[in-house]
Amino acid sequence: MSKDKRAAGFAVLAAALYAVSSPVSKLLLQDIPPAMMAALLYLGAGAGMLAFGLIRKGSGRGKKEQRLTRRELPYTIGMIVLDIAAPFCLMFGLRMTSAANASLLNNFEIVATSLIALLVFKEKISARLWTAIGLVTVSSIILSVEDVNSFSFSIGSVLVLLACICWGFENNCTRMLSCKNPLEIVIIKGFGSGSGSLLLAFATGERVTGVSYIAAALLLGFAAYGLSIFFYVYAQRELGAAKTSAYYAVAPFIGVLLSLVMFRELPPLSFFIALLIMIAGVVLTLKDQKMQKEGE
Repeated sequence: MSKDKRAAGFAVLAAALYAVSSPVSKLLLQDIPPAMMAALLYLGAGAGMLAFGLIRKGSGRGKKEQRLTRRELPYTIGMIVLDIAAPFCLMFGLRMTSAANASLLNNFEIVATSLIALLVFKEKISARLWTAIGLVTVSSIILSVEDVNSFSFSIGSVLVLLACICWGFENNCTRMLSCKNPLEIVIIKGFGSGSGSLLLAFATGERVTGVSYIAAALLLGFAAYGLSIFFYVYAQRELGAAKTSAYYAVAPFIGVLLSLVMFRELPPLSFFIALLIMIAGVVLTLKDQKMQKEGE
């Protein structure tokens, strides 16, 4: 298998693992406050990947990777800070909008990641990808409008979009670290962002006492954030930030299906219109990726 195909496989696997995050988080938010939920997700990622790393090392399967240095410190700090802000916005947004809506809005991360990759890191964006970005943006606006007549916006949807923008910046920071040890990146990300979110949760008076809920959130964090980010970083090495986010775009659609099954909520007509537009945008994004590879 070629490096590009393996990287694409890692990106899709990362997307599938992350897809469970929104619907299951929505469920757990009934018993866990938002900031505490964000903290537990990242702490679960850090602790789970630390254990994963120790097991790999003990079995002799872990290969030697480059470690992070002082040169990468600005990107590392940026990654941690943005990973505190993003899930914080997402968890509060999930409390105010449906899980299906939030899952689909997560595709706006493609727009944020691609534009930041273009403007800050000078990655090339084709005309086809610009069209895809436009379609995803239009779909996101439809999902965010509560009342078309008065143009009132859903606060929950806006918070989800803010989370996507934070993750767009974070994806590009992580891209600058992708040549380093992915396991080390996820562990630092998990414990750093988790600890920051935990302090924020305690400062705002949030508490959670149910041990089973804490365990469930930690386990979700390990799978949906830890393993997902681990495979995402591997994919970025070969594909870059913008292209990896294109493959990652399947996650929201998996999340939508899980949300509809779990909560049995029938979305309004505007949701299905947005869904069709979003699918068109993602198809164009994936086609752009294919055409670029064929032209290389």
